[in-house]
Amino acid sequence: MEQENLNVTIIQSQLHWENPKANRAMFEEKIRAIQKQTDLILLPEMFPTGFTMNAESNAEDENGLTLQWLKQLAKDKNCAITGSVIVRDKGLFYNRLYFVTEKGTVDTYDKKHTFTLAGEHKTYTAGTSKTIINYKGWRMCPLVCYDLRFPVWARNTEDYDLLLYVANWPEKRISAWDTLLKARAIENMSYCIGVNRIGMDGNGHHYSGHSAVYDVLGQHISTKNFESEFVATLTLSKKHIEDNRNHLQFLKDRDCFSLG
Repeated sequence: MEQENLNVTIIQSQLHWENPKANRAMFEEKIRAIQKQTDLILLPEMFPTGFTMNAESNAEDENGLTLQWLKQLAKDKNCAITGSVIVRDKGLFYNRLYFVTEKGTVDTYDKKHTFTLAGEHKTYTAGTSKTIINYKGWRMCPLVCYDLRFPVWARNTEDYDLLLYVANWPEKRISAWDTLLKARAIENMSYCIGVNRIGMDGNGHHYSGHSAVYDVLGQHISTKNFESEFVATLTLSKKHIEDNRNHLQFLKDRDCFSLG
């Protein structure tokens, strides 16, 4: 069933380092406390553990505890939930985003651009394909953190409505996060949402949040760049997308290319 409006909830939080049980308990408390009607809840990158390269000790199987937990919560809250998890699949490790719906369906996206500065490419296998999800009549493109720096990968050749980034993006480069999220919204004429964590991780990296929602014109429609914990629900409008695309026609002039 197609919806004109989509209610999206962002959860920006600290993470317990390499402690999935504590993180699931913490996020479950926040999720169950949401009072507003919501269609989609967004959690940060590697939300059960923090951005760790210690995959051997923290990876879950394809149908692991966190995925089962997501399915139950999505069912209970009657909405979809997304975020990324360390997954072991056929002997390889992936930074895998799950998109789980209230009906128990699961879409996945494996992070394409592994973060070489942190050595992520030495531990995790890069994904090879984009994922476009159709949920309640909204076409969504979920991506993960470092993918934000690569506009060709995010290019809206699929006419998606909503671009999602889940991240552990450090404070020292937060100006790039702010700028690139806005740019991705403008160039793709799509809503663009970025959800980031806050606090210190086990490697001493500090995160300042700045989770945000931008509309198709690059207007920042979330209240402000919060640097503390928050749970916020915002309403996205399909009419806003259609009116601006029909009027401006920018996507019709996009370059045609294929990814090799």
